[in-house]
Amino acid sequence: MHVIAIGRLRKAPEADLFERYNARLRPRLTVTEVAEARGDPATVKRLETAALLGSLPRDAFAVPLDPGGQALDSETLAAKLRRWSELGRPVCFLIGGAEGLDRPVLARADFVLSLGALTWPHFLVRAMLAEQLYRAQAIALGHPYHRAGRPNAPA
Repeated sequence: MHVIAIGRLRKAPEADLFERYNARLRPRLTVTEVAEARGDPATVKRLETAALLGSLPRDAFAVPLDPGGQALDSETLAAKLRRWSELGRPVCFLIGGAEGLDRPVLARADFVLSLGALTWPHFLVRAMLAEQLYRAQAIALGHPYHRAGRPNAPA
């Protein structure tokens, strides 16, 4: 699997958290970082869209992360990842910058994934995605990392 993301993740807690989960993934995520654009919001979106789409392999199964996409539970994500991996196409997650993703990226999508309705810093999204991908692998392997429901939750 591949992540194509706007911005360079520098040495910071977000980078450490991303690396913590990426190191657990088999195989690890490959990451392509696209430079953040400068200018007014419309220009930034246009330039970043061109850069994201230009970095996307032609045959990729494109999964942009966007609040308007589908929010899945971890088990459903694990099942989708299994099906996507059977397509024989590289699965590429696209993470926009501070201005978000523009329509052409969403139009190219094979599936639009949402991490919820809240707005997240795009650098933190990488770590959250890596954790969910690791969780999905754990579910697929029957590893005890994932616990369905909350333990000891009141009925």
